[in-house]
Amino acid sequence: MNKDNALLQLKNKIIQELKNIYDPEIPVNIYDLGLIYDIDIDKHNNVRITMTLTSPNCPIADQLLTDVKQHITYIKGINDLNINLVFEPPWDRSMMSDEALLELGML
Repeated sequence: MNKDNALLQLKNKIIQELKNIYDPEIPVNIYDLGLIYDIDIDKHNNVRITMTLTSPNCPIADQLLTDVKQHITYIKGINDLNINLVFEPPWDRSMMSDEALLELGML
């Protein structure tokens, strides 16, 4: 398997894990909710996830970050994980997937 395919498979595993993490106040996973802005994997399998929250004052921010760290660091093949929490651009419902909009009755 070439390096590009291996990176793509690793990224897909990361996305699947992110889809197992839910915002407890919204019955949608954080990936489909649009909270994940970027997943970058370098040649040494160091992962950088850029993400946001639905609100800068999110009361469960620490828990969500802990959940992401726990889910992703257990994936075989990942060397290191860095979570970059940003608030620009601010999250809004246009970032949600069609699945999330449908789940919440907004589509």
